[in-house]
Order: sequence, then C-alpha cells, then structure tokens
Amino acid sequence: MSTDTMILLPAFNEENNIGRIVRRIHEIVPDASVVVVDDGSHDATAERAVEAGATVLSLPYNLGYGVALQTGYKYALRTGHSYLVQLDADGQHDPQCIPRLLDYVLSGKSSLCIGSRFLEGGTYSIPFARRAGMYVFRRVASLLLRQTITDPTSGFQAMDRKVLDLYCHDSYPVDYPDVDVIVMLHRHGIRIAELPVTMFAGEGKSMHAGLKPVYYLFRMGLDIPLNLIRRGD
Repeated sequence: MSTDTMILLPAFNEENNIGRIVRRIHEIVPDASVVVVDDGSHDATAERAVEAGATVLSLPYNLGYGVALQTGYKYALRTGHSYLVQLDADGQHDPQCIPRLLDYVLSGKSSLCIGSRFLEGGTYSIPFARRAGMYVFRRVASLLLRQTITDPTSGFQAMDRKVLDLYCHDSYPVDYPDVDVIVMLHRHGIRIAELPVTMFAGEGKSMHAGLKPVYYLFRMGLDIPLNLIRRGD
C-alpha cells in the first residue's frame, strides 16, 4: 500500500457516522492519510472526525458536494499525494473495499477505478426516479466510453495524480460532478475501470433526493455534449 495515498470523505452533518468510518479506514489502510472536508456542518462532524484521527478541512458554510470534493483534491495535490480514494461519509460505502480499488490503480491498470454496486448483482434499494436516471446515464456512459460502465454515478472511486490534476481544473462541475466527469476524463485519454464493491443504504440525504433527479437529468443532458466538444484542458 502506497504511503502517499489520501482517503477523502466529504461530509455534511455526519456526526453520527464520521468517527466510526474514520476509525475503520485507519484499521484497513493504516498508512494512508484520512482527510474529512466538513462542508459547513451544523453539528459536531468536525469534532468527531478529529477525535477519530482525521485531518479536517472546514468550509465556512455548505457549498455542496462537488466543492467539498474539489477542496480535497486540491489539498491532496498541495500535500504531495499521488493517489486518492474518495468515499461518502454517511456509511453507504464499505471501507473494506478501499484496497480493492486502490490496488488496481496502484498496479497501473487504470488511472480511475470506480466502485460499482451492480457488478456482482448486489441488492441495493434505489428510488425509482434515481434508478431511471442511472439507467439512462449508464447507457450513455457505456456508449461514449465504448466500454461497459455499470455505475457511472458512484462516488466510491480511486484515482492517480493524472485524474487529480484534471479534477482540480476550473472546468470541474462542482454542482453535479457525475457522469460528465467520466466523459471529461475519457476525452483526455484517461483509462477508466470498474470493480465490484459493497454499498449500503446511506443514512444521510442523497445528492439526488426529492425533485433533484429531474434537474440532474436536465443538467447532465447539457454538460455531457459540452464535455465532448470542449477544447483545451
């Protein structure tokens, strides 16, 4: 396991989960740095994360999932990390699967390895609207990348420095970093792979809750074509 690896957890009001997850990560990948980006939480998320041994980057108020992620990416580059694994702080992603994703990237087989909840036929309960959107973009991502992508909306990912550099660019979509990000990486020649992981129903509020899937479908429908035609870095 590489010692220049950072584990990133964006968190918003996760005081009930964050300490347990951070401690579990330390047990599984003891040589990795664990960084929690506290996205303007109103509870004791930051305190619980520090108590568990994580480095905490606190945003002044809730700026959203994408901003929290990009804050972590920039910190990783600034502190000299070459590899990063991101997972949610609500207990949805099983930290036990971190080495599986990370080892694949460390081997050089891909620069981005996505953890898929669907590759081994897992039973994962998803609301209908979100499931429909995932189906559409699974087909779109697979078509554009010319490879099967079963879980393009998964936030459980391992990456190398090439991906980090691209994720830190101004073109990174901080409001809904999702399928369009995968398309962006493909456009830059990044090798992308998927491996099966265990996921559970998260206790927090999903980025795709409520009416958000409708806006999400609309936004991805705009962003994906733009990423295909955009020039430059």
